[in-house]
Amino acid sequence: MTLYPKLILDALATVRYPGTGKNLVEAEMVADNLRIDGMSVSFSLIFEKPTDPFMKSMVKAAETAIHTYVSSDVQVTIATESKQAPRPEVGKMLPQVKNIIGISSGKGGVGKSTVSANLAVALAKLGYKVGLLDADIFGPSMPKMFQVEDARPYAERIDGRDLIIPVEKYGVKLLSIGFFVDPDQATLWRGGMASNALKQLIGDAAWGDLDYFLIDLPPGTSDIHLTVVQTLAMTGAIVVSTPQAVALADARKGINMFTNDKVNVPILGLVENMAWFTPAELPENKYYIFGKEGAKKLAEEMNVPLLGQIPIVQSICEGGDNGTPVALDEDSVTGRAFLSLAASVVRQVDRRNVEMAPTKIVEMHK
Repeated sequence: MTLYPKLILDALATVRYPGTGKNLVEAEMVADNLRIDGMSVSFSLIFEKPTDPFMKSMVKAAETAIHTYVSSDVQVTIATESKQAPRPEVGKMLPQVKNIIGISSGKGGVGKSTVSANLAVALAKLGYKVGLLDADIFGPSMPKMFQVEDARPYAERIDGRDLIIPVEKYGVKLLSIGFFVDPDQATLWRGGMASNALKQLIGDAAWGDLDYFLIDLPPGTSDIHLTVVQTLAMTGAIVVSTPQAVALADARKGINMFTNDKVNVPILGLVENMAWFTPAELPENKYYIFGKEGAKKLAEEMNVPLLGQIPIVQSICEGGDNGTPVALDEDSVTGRAFLSLAASVVRQVDRRNVEMAPTKIVEMHK
């Protein structure tokens, strides 16, 4: 049997690409590098993105079509190409970001997202370039906290790739899965789907030059945490807790998760949220309704810094609900607390970077 290009192309024309409904030839997905050598055939299939979900199935379908409509004796070699540049490799993502910080809590309800949002705003007010990723895939809250629930991020072609442009508010670049799902519907995704969505928000977005990239992680420990630490070279993690004993028990687990051998992410420090209640009209009064200095004692016990203590004031709740983080008001009790927290984070990160500098020099000379 003699093979010739039309035989191969006619076979490939029987395979339809699910993304467009067109066949491979009609969709111009067959590259012009078709080669025939006796009973051996080689060519490439062209996809829009290197992460195309139909790539493997199309390669298999193309090979099956040739064996079915030409001959089962044909040796088929199919390569793949993409029109867009590939996503950077794991560990090499966000090369323009100086510091990547995960903000975590052992349990929900301790105000982790409130701390994340206000810390991002406070860092921006101190003059730093800040990005904030809402990595709580199943309960995204940042769109509401920044009053950008109606925002719909778009993509731009940058350096050969279609990249998501983050929303900007209060000097912070922001992305959340909440921008892409129905806010009134539960997000029912398996772990793999959630992790892939998170990787897209990290690696397929135009974050640009940032001094600080904050990641608001889901409460507890999950696939999301592993995805983040396996995808990014993290500067460190911040653990948020209330002074309450039940919250501190989970905070301890959170610290252990980051510091175990498999994860090995430094703990930058603890934040004690809801440290005390202060009435706005009596700013000097402190009422320890969840216990006193529990996170401070845990920080001492586990030999990690206490980065800050954030009081409960009614304006925190109001600011979160109406999309105006309290860190915007430098004259408020909580505004000053978050600016102090931001300064503590900067000092801790600078100290860590100085300590890591000799290690980086050694690695450069290897």
